[in-house]
Amino acid sequence: MPLTDTAIKKAKPGAKPVKLSDGRGLYLLVSPSGSKLWRWKYRVLGKEKVMALGAYPDVSLAQAREGLDKARKVLAAGSDPMVVRKADKAATRAAAEESFEAVARMWWVHWKPARSEQHAGQVMRRFEADVFPHIGARPVAEIQAPELVAMVKAIAGRGVNDLAKRALQTSGQVFRYAIAHGLAKRNPAADIRPSDLLASRQKQNMARIDGKELPELMRRIDAYQGTPVTRLAMKLMALTFVRTSELIGARWDEFDLDGLRWDIPASRMKMKTPHIVPLSTQAVSVLKTLHLVTGHSPMLFPGERDHEKCMSNNTILKALERMGYKGRMTGHGFRGVASTLLHEMGFEHAHIELQLAHQERDAVSAAYNHATYLKQRAEMMQQWGDYLETCTSGKVLPFQRRTA
Repeated sequence: MPLTDTAIKKAKPGAKPVKLSDGRGLYLLVSPSGSKLWRWKYRVLGKEKVMALGAYPDVSLAQAREGLDKARKVLAAGSDPMVVRKADKAATRAAAEESFEAVARMWWVHWKPARSEQHAGQVMRRFEADVFPHIGARPVAEIQAPELVAMVKAIAGRGVNDLAKRALQTSGQVFRYAIAHGLAKRNPAADIRPSDLLASRQKQNMARIDGKELPELMRRIDAYQGTPVTRLAMKLMALTFVRTSELIGARWDEFDLDGLRWDIPASRMKMKTPHIVPLSTQAVSVLKTLHLVTGHSPMLFPGERDHEKCMSNNTILKALERMGYKGRMTGHGFRGVASTLLHEMGFEHAHIELQLAHQERDAVSAAYNHATYLKQRAEMMQQWGDYLETCTSGKVLPFQRRTA
């Protein structure tokens, strides 16, 4: 007589194992310890064998019967179900060992000795944050170009085109490593050009140095031989990464130095909503020095000829050109460098985007949303200030990722 869920639940262990038959060779083995195990007795090539189908209640009566049906089909096709299952497990294990993530970690171990610990760590963090969630579990030999396209578009959708491009480039290195070691036959990343996927922008807006060049730029700014106001403007731009127009139009009454806060009114913001810039101790130090020079004016950066107007929009750009960065860096470029480095160091995308004032807000919610994640953003901005300070000192240290 077939088993029922009620009969299974009522089955009690005895001094010896008890078999409760369900038919067709399927039975429940109730052990003296109380465990209830599904077993199937069958014959193959004249030899009797017993196959485990799981334990009750993890495997229900219905699931055990379903497993029995599948096993009987394998047997009817002329194969031993236990041998087939063992082979499937081995194939699954092999696939995991040859997954993109497994191969990428093998490549990384091979690649990293010639790189700095900081750079190698950044590359692996980018893999873990951006690449593995998309293709990490896939067998490296089976990944196709459309999967990489979807990955690149997903990363670029966060507004970090540089990270999307780098993810594709480093993935291509992993595929080349896989080919060299007989784990794949071709490199699907070679079929894709970032320019085919990522929207281009005007060169002037995009002109910026690579993150690894930032320490040298900060040292050059510190030693800048032009006017002190311009030098301080560049330092404050780097520390706050606001838009150029937002910086040069700043007024002293927008700042609360004791509260470590800069409130930019909606009228001066591109998104036309208020924006809060948490100030690092380094930014406050720059502002106090600047106040000694321009504190007589309501504006932080008054024009040289007309003190009622702010400095020219090109002042920072021309200063960067004089330092040798013509065509390579703009005031706007500080925003891109900060975004890339903060993402690489593991800060939350939402916190970075809010600090960049990228997120659109409607009129109703604007008064509330501009203060979202303010505590986390303040911590991020202080760590950014600490990092820039090490750039100037010449002892560049990796960010400490926020833990709270």
